[in-house]
Amino acid sequence: MVVSLVLFSNGALGVQPVLPVAPLLAISYNNERALDWGQYLYSEKLDGIRAIWTGTELRTKQGTRLFAPEWFIERLPDYPVEGELWAGRGTFEYLMSVVLDKTPNAQEWKKVQFMLFDLPGDQGDYSARYQALRELVQEIGQTQIQFIEHHPAKNEKAIMQELERRVLLGAEGLILRDKKALYVSGRDEGVQKLKVTQDAEAQVLRYFEGKGKYKGKMGSILVKMDNGKTFKIGTGFTDEQRMNPPKIGSKVTYLFNGVTKKGIPKFARYWRTDITKQ
Repeated sequence: MVVSLVLFSNGALGVQPVLPVAPLLAISYNNERALDWGQYLYSEKLDGIRAIWTGTELRTKQGTRLFAPEWFIERLPDYPVEGELWAGRGTFEYLMSVVLDKTPNAQEWKKVQFMLFDLPGDQGDYSARYQALRELVQEIGQTQIQFIEHHPAKNEKAIMQELERRVLLGAEGLILRDKKALYVSGRDEGVQKLKVTQDAEAQVLRYFEGKGKYKGKMGSILVKMDNGKTFKIGTGFTDEQRMNPPKIGSKVTYLFNGVTKKGIPKFARYWRTDITKQ
């Protein structure tokens, strides 16, 4: 694992982990962008925690180390592989409690799978990388280490029907991958995500007290997007979350349906606080 020397806010020097390769990030699907559908594969977008096996350690895409039991990682290769730690649809909060524990509970980790989907730094196109992953999983021969099944994308109509079918079953969405695309760092058209609703992260700036039944609790939060624009989120919170709202300065994930002419998310509602993205 490569590290860099950093100066922390308290004035102390320390080291910060650097992943072998900066992750490849998906862009949102746009039906105004023409696609050669025969060039794409699709898979379910798993609602898990993205992780990279560096060859020696398991880390989040931000570089935070994950303390998996030795038996979980002992058969992984000595080179980087990337995937999603997953425990099934609708289990994200439970999953976070398991994989972020620095003292891993072996029994709970048995409910987690490392669903591989890519090989960071590999020089081949995605078609070759996917085939290599399939062979790797077969070689490992371990229940907890699997690959995400990909299928040929026939056309937009078929993809949208599949998206609707899977969402009704509890899936988060679909991922499209260009079979000819190389692994590059940052956002790239080689990977596209399709969701019924969109999601994004924003930083919490302040709270506003609630009114009526929410009097004495948090009513809404003011958040800032990466582009500096601010807006309020006042729905999607449970009563418990209103009593203990996300911390000022933390990043929250919200759902929305398109944006206004001023670039403000429409119908924004709180979804969750992903600790791995802080």
